Amino acid sequence: MPEINLRDFYPLCEDCIIEVSEEVAEYLREAERQERSYIRYLQRYKAYYSLNVHDVFISLVEIFERKHEIEELYAAIDSLPDKQGRRVYAYFILGFSQREIAEAEGVSDAVVCVAICKGLENLKKVLAGG
Repeated sequence: MPEINLRDFYPLCEDCIIEVSEEVAEYLREAERQERSYIRYLQRYKAYYSLNVHDVFISLVEIFERKHEIEELYAAIDSLPDKQGRRVYAYFILGFSQREIAEAEGVSDAVVCVAICKGLENLKKVLAGG
């Protein structure tokens, strides 16, 4: 059986040699080939996607403003009624679908949809200062 070093795939991991099946080893080799191919593609066509250095780096003021906006958003979500806040957070922040939220809470999709819509209306009011 082929051996792999987990550190090759998880840089923060210490050297850890394990045996894997031939299918897993082939899958990893193919993934590595695809990644190298993608990197070559990016290098070849990077002229079409040139970046302006000023677009990449954001200033400390922008970081502070974003942090402040995020804190305001979390405070606004926290001010919603419990179910609305929980559903809005799960849907928009955690990325759960309405169906997944409904199944987890044992309610219908429609109930979750209504709660999210009302939550968004309330969020708009809170964030607008009214």
